[in-house]
Amino acid sequence: MSDSIIDPATFRSVLGRFASGVTVVTIRDAQGADHGMTVSAFCSLSLLPPLVLICVEKGASMYDALAQSTRFVVNVLEASQEELARRFAEEHPDRFDGIGFTRGLNGAAIIDDCLAVIECDVLARHPGGDHTIVLGTVIGAATREGRPLLYYRGGYAMLER
Repeated sequence: MSDSIIDPATFRSVLGRFASGVTVVTIRDAQGADHGMTVSAFCSLSLLPPLVLICVEKGASMYDALAQSTRFVVNVLEASQEELARRFAEEHPDRFDGIGFTRGLNGAAIIDDCLAVIECDVLARHPGGDHTIVLGTVIGAATREGRPLLYYRGGYAMLER
């Protein structure tokens, strides 16, 4: 590993100036247990074929389950779902308790009232520093009207139009 030319605090501060959408990524493991976590490191990769990617820290609570999973769902949160973003970002004994959801094509949880949902099969995983980059082939998607929940400078924000 090479020496960094920028310290982590400065890098975090700079990246905090980039507003991103907020998602909750969900999976269902081989034993049928649901797992989910808040992920802001998400983006589209390709239209043809339809590909997306998520980046998950190796120390994340659902990292091991995601490393074994062949499928995942990206739930793009709506502005009114900040509480969900916080719940899935923190340690919680049962993140899905009391949360409305249905099952997607791949069996993972699709959270009620999200702005968009993207169902994926895992295409590949690549190391990326303290994260793993997970590429997903999109097998299903849906949208609804609303405003996105954003993450900016360490906090949640809403888009005003």
